[in-house]
Amino acid sequence: MNTAVSRPFKVLGIQQVAIGGTDKARMKTLWVDMLGLTQTGTFQSERENVDEDILAMGQGAWKVEVDLMQPLDIDKKPAVHTTPLNHIGLWIDDLPKAVEWLTAKGVRFAPGGIRKGAAGFDITFLHPKSNDEFPIAGEGVLIELVQAPAEVIAALG
Repeated sequence: MNTAVSRPFKVLGIQQVAIGGTDKARMKTLWVDMLGLTQTGTFQSERENVDEDILAMGQGAWKVEVDLMQPLDIDKKPAVHTTPLNHIGLWIDDLPKAVEWLTAKGVRFAPGGIRKGAAGFDITFLHPKSNDEFPIAGEGVLIELVQAPAEVIAALG
């Protein structure tokens, strides 16, 4: 099935990789102290039950974000630590068109719609599990779609 001709959006590249655990300090020992990534920010959200450190590797349009996430409350949902590779984020050139087209094709999205993400970009998530209404999903993987800014679209598009 070649749907590329009618697809009104383009996946430009990997925007982020999110890693969940119970101790950000231990994760930072590997990612910052040992591997040399730079911390560029932090993010906390009670609604998303997350306390995260935002790291970066590379720069400019080729920068990939690495989010180290631990739960604010280990007994609450979402349990960001229970899947060590929590999710992968993909740069999208036109997020609203992507959501509209993918939904019409039967792709299941997680609740929450398009909203501002931790790094300030508009985001939404593909659900990791399909259902009868939406038979296409991440097959166990949570996938974040991220609206690429103009400079990323220019460099990677």
